[in-house]
Amino acid sequence: MDAAYSLAKNMVGVKYNDLPADVVEHTKKQVLDILGVALGGSSRDGVPALAEIITHWGGKPESTIFCFGQKVPAPNAAQVNAVMGHALDYDDTGDGPTHQSVVIVPTALAMAERQGKITGKEFVTAVALGADMMGRLGQAFRSGLKSTPVAGHPGAGWHLTALYGYLAAAGVAGRLLKLDEVKMLNALGIAYHQCSGNGQCVTEGALTKRMGPGFAARGGIVAALMAEKGITGAHDLLEGEVGLFNLYHRGEYDPKPLTEQLGKRFTNLNTAMKPYPCCKGTHAYVDVAREMVKTHQIKPQDIKEITVFCDDDRYFLLYPLEKRSKPENPVDSQFSIPWAVAAVFTRGHAGIGDFTEEAIKSADILEMSGKVRISIDKNVGEKHKIPAKIGIITKQGKAFTGQADAAVGEKPLPFADYERKFRDCAAYAVKPRTPKQIDKIIALVKDLEQVEDIKELAVLLN
Repeated sequence: MDAAYSLAKNMVGVKYNDLPADVVEHTKKQVLDILGVALGGSSRDGVPALAEIITHWGGKPESTIFCFGQKVPAPNAAQVNAVMGHALDYDDTGDGPTHQSVVIVPTALAMAERQGKITGKEFVTAVALGADMMGRLGQAFRSGLKSTPVAGHPGAGWHLTALYGYLAAAGVAGRLLKLDEVKMLNALGIAYHQCSGNGQCVTEGALTKRMGPGFAARGGIVAALMAEKGITGAHDLLEGEVGLFNLYHRGEYDPKPLTEQLGKRFTNLNTAMKPYPCCKGTHAYVDVAREMVKTHQIKPQDIKEITVFCDDDRYFLLYPLEKRSKPENPVDSQFSIPWAVAAVFTRGHAGIGDFTEEAIKSADILEMSGKVRISIDKNVGEKHKIPAKIGIITKQGKAFTGQADAAVGEKPLPFADYERKFRDCAAYAVKPRTPKQIDKIIALVKDLEQVEDIKELAVLLN
C-alpha cells in the first residue's frame, strides 16, 4: 500500500496529547522563528508587489496578510505570508533539504483564522504533523538518492520546499478542516497534481525562488477545500507507477523514513534555526570565517587572497565564480559562499543588511569577494569529514587556514535565541511592530498551547 495512506491516517488521527513534550516545545520555536523571518521579509523585493496583486483581487475576507493588514481568501493570504517568510532565506532548514515552517505555519495560521475557534493546542498539532510529513518526504529523497545532483543543486534540480510543501500544506489544511482519512488522501492526491518547483530560479537569481513556498501553501489549501467538497485525487500518489517518487525522482528514494515510527518519531526535531540569512550551505564557511577573524585578528585591509576549498568547483554556491562574487541581485548573494565569506572578512558579520539590493552594490564587500579563489579538496564538503575550509594570505605574506569540525553538530537552541532573532527580524518589517506588540507576540507563542483561539496571533501580526 502506498505510504500516502499511512501519512493521511496519521494526519487525521494524532492528538495533541500524543505529542512528546520536546516536539511541542520545538514546534513553538519554529512558529516564532518563521513569524519573525516573515515580518523581516515583508519589505523585501517581490513581497509588496504580490500583496498588491492579491489585495486587488479581493474576495471573501477570511485571513490576514501579515503586516499589510488586508483580509483576503485563506489560500491567498497564505501565499503572500509564505513568500515573505522565504524572502530573507532565513527560514529554518530540515531534512531533504526542505524549509518546513515557511509553508506549514502560514498555511495553518490562514486556515485557523478562516475556520475560527482553533485552539493553540490544535494549531501546534497541525504544525507538528505538517512539518513531520515534510521531513519524512525529505528523508526518503535524501537517503535514496543515487544520481549526481543536477547542476550542483542538492534537490537534484527540484526546489524541494515547494515540491513537498504542496503535500504538507494540504495535510495541514485538511487537518484543520477536520477531513476524514479518505478525504485527506484525496487532498494529498489533488496537491500532488500541482506539485512543482525547480532550482533554475536559484541559478538565475530570480525572485521566483522566494515565491515557491507561497505557491505550495496556496495549492495545499485549495487541494484540501476541493477534497472537502468531494473532489478526488490520486491515492497512490507517492509510490504509484507515476507517483511522485517514481516520476519526479526516478525511483531513487528510500521508503523506510516515510512511515517508520509514524506518530511516535517527529522529524521536525531535526529542523534547525538558521543563524544567517543565506543558504544553509554557506553557513559552515561563515562560521569558519568568523572564527578566523576572531582568532587571528585579521583586518580587511590586510587580506590579499581568500581560498575557498571544496570538493567540486561547479558547486552551485560557488559556480560560476564571477556571478557568485558579484551578485546581480539579492537572491544571488543569498546563494553565494564568496559573498557570505567576503561580508564576514569585510564587516565582521553576515546579517540581514548584507544581503540586500543596497548591500550588493557595496564597494567594500565587492572588493573582498573579488579576492576569492577556489581550490579542490576532496575531503571538504557537506558530506565529508571537513564541512568547510578557508585559506587566507595577507599582504604581509602570512598564511592562515581555518576549517569546520565535522564532529560539531547542531544543538537545540533555547527559546531566548529564537526571541533575539525574532526581535532582529521584526525591525525590518514593512510596518515595524512596536516593542509592546513584539513582547505580546513572543509571550503568546511561548504559551501557545494555552491560547483559546489562534486568531489572537493573526491580530497581533496585522
